[in-house]
Amino acid sequence: MTTAPSHEIILKLEDVSKVYAGTVAVKQANFEVRKGAVNVLVGENGAGKSTLMKIIAGVEQPTAGRILLDGNEVSFSSSGDAVNRGIGMVFQELNLFGNMTVAENIFATREITNRFRKIDRKAQERRAGEFLDRLEAGIRPDMLVEDLRIGQQQLVEIAKAVSLDARILIMDEPTSALSAAEVEILFKVIADLKARGVAIVYISHRLEELIRIGDYITVLRDGRITGQEEVRQVDTQWIVRQMIGSDAKDFAKADGHVPGEEVFRAEDICLPRVTGGLAVDHVSLSLRAGEILGIYGLMGAGRSELFDCIMGRHSHASGKIFIDGKQVRERDTTRRIRRGLALIPEDRQREGLVSILSVASNLTLASLSRFVSLFHIRGGAERQAVTQMVRELAIKVADPAQEVSSLSGGNQQKVVIGKALLTGPKVLLMDEPSRGIDVGAKADVFRTMRKLSRDGLGILFATSDLDEVMALSDRIAVMSNGRLTGMFDRAEASEAAIVAASALGHGPAPHILPQNLESNADD
Repeated sequence: MTTAPSHEIILKLEDVSKVYAGTVAVKQANFEVRKGAVNVLVGENGAGKSTLMKIIAGVEQPTAGRILLDGNEVSFSSSGDAVNRGIGMVFQELNLFGNMTVAENIFATREITNRFRKIDRKAQERRAGEFLDRLEAGIRPDMLVEDLRIGQQQLVEIAKAVSLDARILIMDEPTSALSAAEVEILFKVIADLKARGVAIVYISHRLEELIRIGDYITVLRDGRITGQEEVRQVDTQWIVRQMIGSDAKDFAKADGHVPGEEVFRAEDICLPRVTGGLAVDHVSLSLRAGEILGIYGLMGAGRSELFDCIMGRHSHASGKIFIDGKQVRERDTTRRIRRGLALIPEDRQREGLVSILSVASNLTLASLSRFVSLFHIRGGAERQAVTQMVRELAIKVADPAQEVSSLSGGNQQKVVIGKALLTGPKVLLMDEPSRGIDVGAKADVFRTMRKLSRDGLGILFATSDLDEVMALSDRIAVMSNGRLTGMFDRAEASEAAIVAASALGHGPAPHILPQNLESNADD
């Protein structure tokens, strides 16, 4: 691989391996990190990317091999040891304290103190504000993290890493929850860091993104490095071939399946914001059995909030919902699940899984009542249901008793889907179902969605990915600023029309809505 002479090597891994209880996560990896450059690392979920980065960040220690920093062999006993040597990391799964402020999170374990050795909160908030302003985050340093949207929390995690003034900054899926505008701002920050000589190690599943900002690329497959090259020498087809050994894994294609009768309807759903106005503003839509209705919108459009209202997570929301033509009057989430609603949340780690429990326990967590006889759980029936779900969803796990946190992101997402399906839903809500999973796992999830729709399940799925919504949806709804601004049949949908609808901020426009909502509901 030819390299630019100005990008000198700052860190090198030589023949590094990592073994967990007999499972080889990384095998004899040789990886170079160059100053003032974006060093891209890519591979399918479970390929070993995060393990390799945790070794560099001091979270894990290698089983074999050595690490060279500035040409000298080093050993990181902890993440703090790595930070002291100038290495910072933005983790894929958010590592924040919800009950603390943004400023407190950014300076956790390295608080700014005054001359009396007490924490100087004002100084912390001032400095945190500077980092947040660089990211144009629009977040106050004194806000509680638990009050922020997932994308805003991602920006806090990035601000926290940038504040370390690191020589090497590892970014593991930093854009997975960001809007297109926020991604552009992050790329400007990365360009600024590069100009200052910072080495960026960048992990993402968005291949076009990697081609755009990367300087050097390393591809992992099954714990081994299968390709290394300058980014300007490769294209997305080369990356996919190195990742999976073939040119592509396509989205599931529509198969001419005709949806049935209306299974779900929402009327005038509204959700007031704490700060005033409406997070969900009089949204009405309908869904037929066996139909996939994609809801497209950027971050802040109100998609997740709409799903929360449907699931009964906001007692102050208003509007009506109907299942099979009957109004759902139950206000709490538990009873709405019993009526046939199920949600795949955007943040699977915090809201979809209990990481310390096994795969089996997570799968049956929401449906235990199915397996209860008097005061006992029928273990045989529960195990049978778990085995069947693992098989049907092709969850890659040696033993369902294994902790769910040991699975790759794509397989964790399948567990969340399986947990929802075991409740026997009529309507499945999926919020960003492909967030943080690789191209192969995406294809698996999308094929599962198509199969479920053929079996008669109605699916509402929210996404900010234009390609996904175009490829998967039977109909496409567009939201912007809490309002429904477009509704398209697949045959008449175009990328331009969908983007135009997502840019509207003041309600439906006649030239954007080809059909009124009533006619859609009656189709």
